[in-house]
Amino acid sequence: MGGPGESVRDVLAANLRRARIERGLSLSELSRRSKIGKATLSQLEAGAGNPTIETVFSLSRALEVPISDLLDRQLPFGPTVVRGAEVEVLRGAAVDLRPLHGIEVDGAIVEVYDQRVRPGARQDSLGHVGIEHTVVQAGRLGVRVGDQEVELGPGDYIGFDALRPHGYVALDGPVRSVLLLQYGSDQRLRHADPHAPGPGGNG
Repeated sequence: MGGPGESVRDVLAANLRRARIERGLSLSELSRRSKIGKATLSQLEAGAGNPTIETVFSLSRALEVPISDLLDRQLPFGPTVVRGAEVEVLRGAAVDLRPLHGIEVDGAIVEVYDQRVRPGARQDSLGHVGIEHTVVQAGRLGVRVGDQEVELGPGDYIGFDALRPHGYVALDGPVRSVLLLQYGSDQRLRHADPHAPGPGGNG
């Protein structure tokens, strides 16, 4: 997600504007839905600011689109190799996410993330589109979904509807896990030819 010379903010800037326009939303309306200030949204669309996990998930929820529709660039043909150490980290209150790849089948998509949960804080989400899957690799992870709480250890899995409020907390030291976000084809934005003229213009 993002290519050579492209930062998360560069890719987000282009995709956020495209998603907002495709949804027919003004900056003011998107600000109302996402609870993100209009000035901040304007900065994000200009490629400025410092997007966090909370910001990107709020935009995903408000626009009703997958995270990858906001963070992906078009991938080239051929084998795709992603070096985790070279991926820009998206940081939140307690989680570091490294977006690795999006697997698309018949318009549906599964996003793959390296997820690391830092101890000492909780990562909460009000909910967003998609089905969330987490597989713990190392450490003990506390997961809250609605009013239910479970503890997971290495090799354990949890899946749930991500529209429900949920949160993660590292219980006794850092946690490494794989996060998968699954979206149906009806939750994707239309992906038009990026070289085609835009509405009412010549590209």
